[in-house]
Formats: sequence, C-alpha cells, structure tokens
Amino acid sequence: MKRTIYLLITVLLTCFSAGGQTLKLATVCIDPGHGGKDPGCVSKDGKTYEKTLTLDISKRLAEKINAGYPGVKVVLTRDSDKTLSVGARPAIANKVGADLFISIHINSVPKTTPSGYSVHVLGQSSQKDRDLFAYNMDICKRENSVILLEDDYTTTYQGFDPNDPESFIFLQLMQNSNLEQSLAFAQLVADKMKGGPIPTNRGVSQDPFLVLWKTAMPAVLIEIGFLSNSNDLTALKSPANRDKIATRLFNAFKEYKSRYDGSLSLDVEVEDGGQAPEKPSQDVKDPGTQGGVEYGIQNFAGSKLLYKKDKSFMGYEPRIVKSGKLYKYVIAVEPSVEESKAHLSKVRKKYPDSFLVKIEGETVSIVK
Repeated sequence: MKRTIYLLITVLLTCFSAGGQTLKLATVCIDPGHGGKDPGCVSKDGKTYEKTLTLDISKRLAEKINAGYPGVKVVLTRDSDKTLSVGARPAIANKVGADLFISIHINSVPKTTPSGYSVHVLGQSSQKDRDLFAYNMDICKRENSVILLEDDYTTTYQGFDPNDPESFIFLQLMQNSNLEQSLAFAQLVADKMKGGPIPTNRGVSQDPFLVLWKTAMPAVLIEIGFLSNSNDLTALKSPANRDKIATRLFNAFKEYKSRYDGSLSLDVEVEDGGQAPEKPSQDVKDPGTQGGVEYGIQNFAGSKLLYKKDKSFMGYEPRIVKSGKLYKYVIAVEPSVEESKAHLSKVRKKYPDSFLVKIEGETVSIVK
C-alpha cells in the first residue's frame, strides 16, 4: 500500500531524506582555526593570537546554537588550545555527518590599513580583479602553509605545496556538489556581519583553502577582521565585541537553517516501509539492484544530490550511489576493472583527483 506525503524541500537543496521526512539541519561542525603549536596570526605587540580569538568566538557561537536549537548537534573540531592538522578538521565534520562546516579565522597582512571581514568557499579564485586575486591567494598561502608543521604532509595532501602557485590548480575542480549551499550561507554571513564590531564587508569569494577541500557538506571559511589593523584588533580584544560577532554568525546560521529545513512542497510517493523511491524523482540507482560487481571512476561525493545533466559532470553521465549521508558520483562504469581503468587518464584531465572504485552491492570501495 502506498501513501502520498509532501516533502518540504528548500530552494537551496535538491536532495531529500529517506522516508520522506522534512529535511533538517541536524549537525553543525564549527572549526576554530589554528591552535596548539600553530598560533595563526599574531598581533604586532605579540600579545594577541589568532588561535585564542577563533576558539573564543567558536565557543560563543556553539553556545548560542545549543541554546537556540537544542535539537541540533554542535561539534567543535577543538575545544581547547591543541594542535590539529588541516586534514583532521574536515575529517571530524565528515565523521559526525555534519550538515554544515564553519571554519573561523582572523586575518593579518604586512600593511596596517586593510580591515574588515571576508567569507570564502572552495573554488578557484577569480582573476577579474587582479589585486583581489593576489590578496586572496596570499591568504590561502598563509592558511594552507600550516600543513608544513605536519609530518609527511606531501603524502597526506597529495604533493600539495603551499608555496607553489601551480599547486592550486589541482583544487580548481574540487568545487563539489555543495557549492550552491556554501555560497548561500557565505552570503548570509556577509550580510549579517555588516555594521557589527568589524563593520567592513570585503565580500564573498571562491578560493582554494585546503581545510574546505575534503568536506562532504556545505562549508565556509570566515576571516573575521585583521590583527594588523588597530581598529579591528581593538574590537577583537573585547569579549563583548566577540560575543556580538558570535551573535551575528548565529543569526546567519538561524536564517540558513530555516531555508534548509524546507520551503518548497513536492509530491512524492512513499512506501509504508518508509523508503522514498529514489529513481523516479532524483535519478539515483540502488547499487543493490545492479547485480554482480562493476567498476568505475569516482569523481566526487557530497551530501547534495545532483541531476545527471548537471554541468559539474562535464558531459559524463554518472552512476549515483547513495552511501549513508553521501551521494557518490561514479563515471565510466564498466564490467571489468581493466575496461574502466582505460578511461582513467582521459577522466583525470577534467577531474585530477578522481580514482578507480568497485561497486559491489551497497558498497563503493577504492581499487588499490
């Protein structure tokens, strides 16, 4: 017996939850930048550390979300002054199944005049404004250079060199299926921060930050003010101002959550057993119905369901496999590993970080 229910689907999202329930932003991961042996930016007098400010603001934001939304799970990547690798931060968010990742940082440059806040999502920096491009790339180099403190970083980050501009090219196609939601939240942050303790809005941009690279959910990095600017520094040193900043970030979260939690009705037939049929409305195939073993090339994965004709696939038609909260996108699916491997060099010209996988039942595993 079938029954018809109405799914509330946000205009920002095209995916829906199993069982036809209303989408909910259930878990948020807040990442206080730097920590431990990595102080981040330091004020000119050597008394104020980025790692201290980011932790304080992050804790205040977490408290406000906990108070306003008791049903939302809030996870901090660190809750004390400890060292945490760049790669460990998105790994924590992925492990807890976060629906949103917020990385909080403070800026600094050699000059004392720049001030204000900026919001960043993963992507290739635009060169339309060369001064802005150079400025953003300097931020990326500084934030990404933290990996040099880690053991064997060339293996962990696949040869990425934060001092080599050419290394940023490999991140160009890593704008995963969460870009739309990331940009939406980033714009809300930029809007809500206006007129606050750090009043100058430096805008939203797409930039290749490593900490955003492997997140499997919408993710933003926020640079809140400049320790190199006297006005910003004075504002950030005030606990009251840091609380106001956290409140403005909370207001952005609150509006984003209201949009995420549903605003568009859609008729979907659901079995009484509670499983929504994926193929009719979202074109997702159940790997368990394929039979046997198949091989393919996974180009990316994300929490948002894309249609097969999405421009992200660059003309390829993917096999979409639902695995937990993630949708895995596999192209060049063939019955043998040799046949699929024959496509790999061509695929990697468009997706440099793609890899061979085996599809077996409900499992997608890497072919070593």
